[in-house]
Amino acid sequence: MSIINYLDSIKARDPAAKSRLEVLLLYPGVHALGLHRFSHWLWRMGLRFLPRFISQTGRFLTGIEIHPGAKIGKYFFMDHGMGIVIGETAEIGDNVTMYHGVTLGGTTYNPKRVAKRHPTIESNVTIGAGAQILGGIIVGRGAKIGANAVVVKDVSPGASVVGIPAKPVKATMETDIAAFLSAGGRKEDLPPDLVVQLESERADKRPDADRSKKRSAK
Repeated sequence: MSIINYLDSIKARDPAAKSRLEVLLLYPGVHALGLHRFSHWLWRMGLRFLPRFISQTGRFLTGIEIHPGAKIGKYFFMDHGMGIVIGETAEIGDNVTMYHGVTLGGTTYNPKRVAKRHPTIESNVTIGAGAQILGGIIVGRGAKIGANAVVVKDVSPGASVVGIPAKPVKATMETDIAAFLSAGGRKEDLPPDLVVQLESERADKRPDADRSKKRSAK
C-alpha cells in the first residue's frame, strides 16, 4: 500500500477532501494512523513503554487513542477522528471507515481471563459517529453500524444495526446482502440462518407477485 493510494482512498470516501496534500497535512486520522504504524512496529518488537508513549503523544496531538497492540489493515479512514478509542486486542480489516467518537472497547478488567477483549472489525465496514462496539465480538464484512449504537453481539456480514443494544434493520436485509456481495463477499460466507430467513421472506412475497401477474393477464 503506497501513501498515494491511501490518500486517494480517503478522497474517494470524503467529498470534503479537495487534494492529497490537504488530506496528508490536515486530517488528524492520517496522523494518528501514521503514529500507530510506528508504535505497533515497536510493540511487535517486544517494547512496551515507548510504544505507549507514542500512542499517548498521538492522543494529545489528534484526540484519537489507538493502543499500539491493535492490528489495523489497509486504507483505514477515521473521519474527523476526535474521541475515537481503539483497544489493545482490537483488529480492523481493510477499507474500514470510522467516524468520530467511536469506541472499540473491552468488557472485562481481567486480561488473563479473556485474551481477546476487544472487537474484530472485518473489511469494508462503516461505523457511525458515537458507536460503542464492546467485547471480543466480530463485525462481519460489509456491515454498517449506526451512529450511537451500542454493539455487544456479533454482527452478520452485510447487516445494518442500530439502537441500544444494536439490532439488525430487517427491512433492508436484501440491500445489506447486496452491499456485502458488492464489497467482495461471497454468498457461501453468509450465515446459514440469514440465508434461510431471506429465502423465507422472498417466498412470502411470491403469492402477492403471482396475484399481480394474474390480474395483469386478465
